[in-house]
Amino acid sequence: MSSRTKVAVVQMTSRDDVDENLETAERLVREAAADGAKLAVLPECFAFLGPERGKLEIAEPLPEGGPILARCSALARSTGAELVLGGFWEKGESASHVRNACVHLGPGGEVRAVYRKVHLFDVDLPDGTLLRESETVEPGGETVVTDACFGTLGLSVCYDLRFPELYRRLVDAGAIALAIPSAFTLTTGKDHWHVLLRARAIESQAWVLAAAQYGHHLGNRRSYGHALIADPWGTVVAECSDGEGFASAWLDVGQVARVRRALPSLTHRRL
Repeated sequence: MSSRTKVAVVQMTSRDDVDENLETAERLVREAAADGAKLAVLPECFAFLGPERGKLEIAEPLPEGGPILARCSALARSTGAELVLGGFWEKGESASHVRNACVHLGPGGEVRAVYRKVHLFDVDLPDGTLLRESETVEPGGETVVTDACFGTLGLSVCYDLRFPELYRRLVDAGAIALAIPSAFTLTTGKDHWHVLLRARAIESQAWVLAAAQYGHHLGNRRSYGHALIADPWGTVVAECSDGEGFASAWLDVGQVARVRRALPSLTHRRL
């Protein structure tokens, strides 16, 4: 295994047209793979971000999947790149709820791991944004790490970012990189996105791969964007500007070891 692997995080504006969203995701992943990326992370809600009832209609069982997973698997096979499907709508236990799943696909299109979002976003923001994720999403209950092309990758989704104890568990399970695909709102993102991502990288001494939704989706729902990659020192080494695109960087496994050796805070934990 090489100590340096090129990885990418995708930024896109998903709405309620699944085919259009998937076409955008496919185009951006192909561009990232052509640029040398061996793993690409798609944002939360990449296939659908629209009215609540819509995600119930398109949800698919895992790991067997349906047409959405089939297209994503075909994309992995055709590019030879691993994919992290940042927020995949998975059928839930009841017809009224789905799961917000983060799915790791191998380069052969196979499902390697599935994480179900633990922390659900129920908020009433000052700008009038009212979101009640728990009304249609059932939470997961387990942390998940997976074997990626560069080493152990910890999986999470969006609002999980605000709960550092989850990332402690991922690091304890061997994670050297953290996938944090998101659809951060414009209101919270402009103040908290960079601070929280850099904090998770610094305290975990791990790479952070944060794909992001950007722009206007529906109603007053707007996402902040700024998909980025941060190194184990907390330095942002690649970042998207406005609009759709991707950011890529060389993930250096050796840098994790060097940072953890120079500043062994993970071994100094008392609680």
